Amino acid sequence: MKVLAILYVGGEHAEEEPRLLGTVENALGIGSWLKEQGHEFVVVSDKEGPQSDFQKHIVDTDILITTPFHPGYATREIIEKAPKLKACITAGVGSDHIDLAAANEKKILVAEVTGSNVVSVAEHVLMTILLLVRNYTPAHEQIISGGWNVAQVAKNTFDLEGKVVGTLGAGRIGYRVLERLVPFDCAELLYYDYQPLPKEAEAKVGAKRVEDLKEFLGKLDVLTINAPLHEGTKGLINKEKLGWMKKGAWIVNTARGAICNAQDVADAVNSGQIRGYGGDVWPQQPAPEDAPWRKMQYKGDQTKGGNGMTPHVSGTSIDAQIRYANGTKDILKRFFAGEAQEDANIIAIDGAMFSRAYGQKK
Repeated sequence: MKVLAILYVGGEHAEEEPRLLGTVENALGIGSWLKEQGHEFVVVSDKEGPQSDFQKHIVDTDILITTPFHPGYATREIIEKAPKLKACITAGVGSDHIDLAAANEKKILVAEVTGSNVVSVAEHVLMTILLLVRNYTPAHEQIISGGWNVAQVAKNTFDLEGKVVGTLGAGRIGYRVLERLVPFDCAELLYYDYQPLPKEAEAKVGAKRVEDLKEFLGKLDVLTINAPLHEGTKGLINKEKLGWMKKGAWIVNTARGAICNAQDVADAVNSGQIRGYGGDVWPQQPAPEDAPWRKMQYKGDQTKGGNGMTPHVSGTSIDAQIRYANGTKDILKRFFAGEAQEDANIIAIDGAMFSRAYGQKK
């Protein structure tokens, strides 16, 4: 079979660190193994436009592997160009870059390495909450530029203790975020989800479910978004919803950029309605140079902070890369052998949705 992987270029960094497995150079560590099995393995990074390597190779590809960090967008148009395509595998978590309806029409298996990123992302969420609330970035930038002005930074620095923190989505990552917040003695830990947590899990973290979104957002000092992207969540956090939040609240989004309206969020930060927005997911990846989240600052003033954005790195720590590379190999092994996949890794199979994260199981 022909296996096509869309990965990012690591260059000298991939050379220095061979465990940087999500790169073209290190290719998930599966290149030799696939060739030994008699399969053709093509790895490219060029993915945009009809003349891209992605579109040139997809026409006779059997298995597509891509990541959430440098996604090859398998749109309906792309899938229709790929008559041999039998499986789309996400090396990581999150398959919203694949048109699932089109994949189901062709009975293409869609699978991902569920759980491979949960610890990594939960840690990134907590880090970002703290750097925003503590106003870390302006303080650090002041030091490396040779300055020393405590008042300039302290006027926008707060404690996490005593704040109300809520997660939009309380699945594998959202729940781990709640667990990590317990020692900070927050005033309340809340969650908004389509289903309640098991009673024992809810009690363990002392979290309360709020079923009305307006009420939920209105209570929060910190919102962390940990939900999948689908039609029900796309553009969910917009100008109206931002207006429901407390003036001066913070938002952290490590789920998917398109859950938020990018310009509405930037406007809210620049105006001071939201004190800060951080995360590492963007509506388009790589993000264009003029993306509004690159330049937003609290009340439009860089010295006041409010920008906690990074490239999409939360779920691709070295430890996570080892997990999702191993998971990708396991999915491939099972596929080649005609064996059943792990239920947790299946998004769609045999023409129907399987994962409840993207639709009801059939």
